[in-house]
Amino acid sequence: MRLSNSEEFITVIKGCFECCIKCLGGIPYASLIATILLYAGVALFCGCGHEALSGTVNILQTYFEMTRAAGDVIDVFTMIDIFKYVIYGVAAAFFVYGILLMVEGFFTTGAIKDLYGDFKITTCGRCVSAWFIMLTYIFMLAWLGVTAFTSLPVYMYFNLWTICRNATIVDGANLCLDLRQYGIVTIGEEKKVCTSSESFIKMCDSNELNMTFHLFIVALAGAGAAVIAMVHYLMVLSANWAYVKDACRMQKYEDIKSKEEQELHDIHSTRSKERLNAYT
Repeated sequence: MRLSNSEEFITVIKGCFECCIKCLGGIPYASLIATILLYAGVALFCGCGHEALSGTVNILQTYFEMTRAAGDVIDVFTMIDIFKYVIYGVAAAFFVYGILLMVEGFFTTGAIKDLYGDFKITTCGRCVSAWFIMLTYIFMLAWLGVTAFTSLPVYMYFNLWTICRNATIVDGANLCLDLRQYGIVTIGEEKKVCTSSESFIKMCDSNELNMTFHLFIVALAGAGAAVIAMVHYLMVLSANWAYVKDACRMQKYEDIKSKEEQELHDIHSTRSKERLNAYT
């Protein structure tokens, strides 16, 4: 019996709907949320951290009258350039790592079994899951260190912002900021600005100081988001590891059960043949 056009259309729509539901069920949403959080945190940390470092260079050169050291001497500007290169490496490395964790989530989620049929849990798969757990734990500790390190420039700029604010509130106050307090310059160099100097007034009135301060705050928030993403990944990977372990045990049970059933079937077949031969 030929279906009408409307019935064929409804059948096609129903098939597409079931296919979409099955595909959506195969998405590891926990890994997806952790990946989005990781990318957002790394993007905030790398982007805002890079611009904040560039703003720091301009502030040091413009208002503190610092210059780059000649030769191969490692000064604060060289360290800032090194931090920028580290930021480039962090952005590239965690972009790739986020993709790897998403792929691992797709292959270990239980919905993949429903999509592609039963699968075998191999020793390599279990080792990969354990390796990702260990690596993610190390990265979580690293991001905790990065978060603590990023809080230092936030503290420095908060002090500078507080001095600017107090200088405008308290008349006649002579407050100074000495870079030797933070280890930016050596003890023999005297690089400080006071509220009575013209460069300090210009620095406090400029938008560059306020922008750099808030960029470091956002970078700190991005590092904290990366830490939360790593913790989320640890929970996801631990759940996946438990699933793989249980699936492996179930697989061994099914193999033993199938082998025993086959042996019973063989015994029954042998006895049936023996009885038939005895009867004949």
